[in-house]
Amino acid sequence: MEGTKQNATLRIKYVRSAIAAPGKHKLIVKSLGFKRLNQVVTREDSPAVRGMVARIPHLVRIVGSE
Repeated sequence: MEGTKQNATLRIKYVRSAIAAPGKHKLIVKSLGFKRLNQVVTREDSPAVRGMVARIPHLVRIVGSE
């Protein structure tokens, strides 16, 4: 990805339940690897991951990047 260093990562936190969210939002939460609230996962900083986070900003937060 242009403008980022090689092997850059994002730390993403699951902050709000997806119970009442649309089905597509639930699938995005699952595909990011979240199992429970307040869980923090580390994912590759790629356009695909950033796009998923951009679709559900009301459910997750980016808490850090490397």
